[in-house]
Amino acid sequence: MIIMTNKFKHIICAAALVTGLSGCSDFLDILPMNEVVLENYWTEKGDVTSVVNSCYETLEHGDCLTRMGVWGELRSDNLRLGAQVSNEINEILKENLLPSNPMCSWGKFYEAINRCNTVCYYAPQVQAIDPNYTLEEMKANIAEVSAIRALCYFYLIRTFKDVPYSTQPSIDDSQPYVKAATPFNAVLDSLIINLESVKDDAVNRYYTDDSPNAYQNSSRITRWAIYALLADLYLWKGDWDNSIKYCDLVIDFKRRQYKEMLEREGNVNNIDLFGDIPMILEKKIGTTQCGNTYNEIFGEGNSFESIFELYFRTNQSQQNTWVSNYYGNNTNTMGRLSAPDFLCKDVAQGTNTVFKKTDGRVYESSELNNSRYAITKFVRRQVAYSTQNVTKEADLNLTSSRRSSADANWIFYRLSDMLLIKAEAQIEKGEEGYQSAFNLINIVNKRANDVTTSARSDTLKMADYISSKASMEELLMAERQREFMFEGKRWFDLVRMARRDGNNTRLISLASRKYIENVNAIKIKLADPNIIYFPYAKSELKVNPLLVQNPAYGNEEDNELTK
Repeated sequence: MIIMTNKFKHIICAAALVTGLSGCSDFLDILPMNEVVLENYWTEKGDVTSVVNSCYETLEHGDCLTRMGVWGELRSDNLRLGAQVSNEINEILKENLLPSNPMCSWGKFYEAINRCNTVCYYAPQVQAIDPNYTLEEMKANIAEVSAIRALCYFYLIRTFKDVPYSTQPSIDDSQPYVKAATPFNAVLDSLIINLESVKDDAVNRYYTDDSPNAYQNSSRITRWAIYALLADLYLWKGDWDNSIKYCDLVIDFKRRQYKEMLEREGNVNNIDLFGDIPMILEKKIGTTQCGNTYNEIFGEGNSFESIFELYFRTNQSQQNTWVSNYYGNNTNTMGRLSAPDFLCKDVAQGTNTVFKKTDGRVYESSELNNSRYAITKFVRRQVAYSTQNVTKEADLNLTSSRRSSADANWIFYRLSDMLLIKAEAQIEKGEEGYQSAFNLINIVNKRANDVTTSARSDTLKMADYISSKASMEELLMAERQREFMFEGKRWFDLVRMARRDGNNTRLISLASRKYIENVNAIKIKLADPNIIYFPYAKSELKVNPLLVQNPAYGNEEDNELTK
């Protein structure tokens, strides 16, 4: 359901919220709140802060995080079954997706949305009565939760296309919250308009970059996180100029941040300029081992390149169960999912068609486990290896350590996103943007292949791609797959491409590469233009008569997932 209504817990849980939700972690799981709670709550700044924090906690919840991974990655050519895969996951992998599948439920996302709506509704009232809660703080909080709400809706429309949309909170049980689905483009436009109205109210930085708490600058919504989200939203809208504008704002911020770092520290051995863009080096200056990029971005988290990611290190009541269950952990080297052979096989031998043998991203993110490629991205705490003179995998001399707990951060946006979103927008603008787009793609690729000096030549040649828009798009999509594999983006990339193409031809060609059995049947199924979206959950259709099922699944509403 969009909004669940049940009153009996509200009074018990209200006091717990003020102390950080520790006494009743499911407070606001069931909304709306009744009048008794409202009379005694929303009276001071701390009340707002607590609910803002709970918005992040909802994103971190396993139900929410798992769906981010399933919706954004599972149907793509990046994932296949691993060890002990559950039936609901296996059915999606086989493109046998039914409305009865639990992964079609969206409850946690609407829970987060309603918490955000509630903050937007009550924060101005609190600011009017609490002198310690300034207007600037109130506007910053509204910008913060507006971005979280927009991110949730963005996941929903990319997954389901048309979804129920509201920016009003469910406060009173008498309010009807059965809503018809709002069209994709109308939701997208509304998200952009809203974020444009609040973007400059958001905090620039919560702490100085040399503070022990600086991780919050990328684990909470900042102005730069909103700019990154706007760049992505405009990309999906097809507004290339605005997408480029917001990418540039974030890239310029990273340039300033790097300059400040140099002024503060004098010497920086882990970051260098690629062209005029600062990027984390695969090898720290003065060292011979690669892996530094992975270690900082994924091993440690909240790196220089980070823009927004969920932080799990200090809150072990919430764990990154998507990574620990589906990719792997300290005890299970093979998670429920694995990578297909074409992505990872024979890279070191130089015969892989996706990765060059010098591309560290494949070695950092996967390892051969019996007959399958286990996913190690996010799973490993640290890696070290050499890509010099490699002819077989043993030549890498790769060493690694794995996480002892499920505390891997989950990254939404980082600097590479901005470079590749900008490159995509420039390609779509036309031929005049090809050179600039190639340069940005090449920066991402050069960093991954440890191309920092003349000792190693570029692995990409512009002459191979400049001849046509289709070739440039192919290059862009290939680099996005290499850079972001297993990060919950690939299926959405394929959907965006299909929406722009007006057909599923290229999506089918790419997505079907992982299949060994029933390939033709899967290709036929994927030809339906509506099949690229998930069906509405059967439970949602029962409680919301205004929802009309995706026609690609309309005849299967009554089917049950095989137990």
